[in-house]
Amino acid sequence: MLYNYDAYLDKCPLPLVKTRVFLKKMQAGDICLIRIYDQGSKKNILNYLTKFAWSYSQKIISDHGLEIEITK
Repeated sequence: MLYNYDAYLDKCPLPLVKTRVFLKKMQAGDICLIRIYDQGSKKNILNYLTKFAWSYSQKIISDHGLEIEITK
């Protein structure tokens, strides 16, 4: 399943909270695609993914945007 979340207007801590909800729902083979624009949320989500050893890749999508693809 593909979980897709665009946090364009969301500010910290909402993107992290929503990301954690998606991660809890994910099963093997699922993908979660997140687009984040808030600086605090970028840092918090990346730190969370690293701390709990989630497999992810990231790419810059604009001057302020970051796209993160998380796989399970």
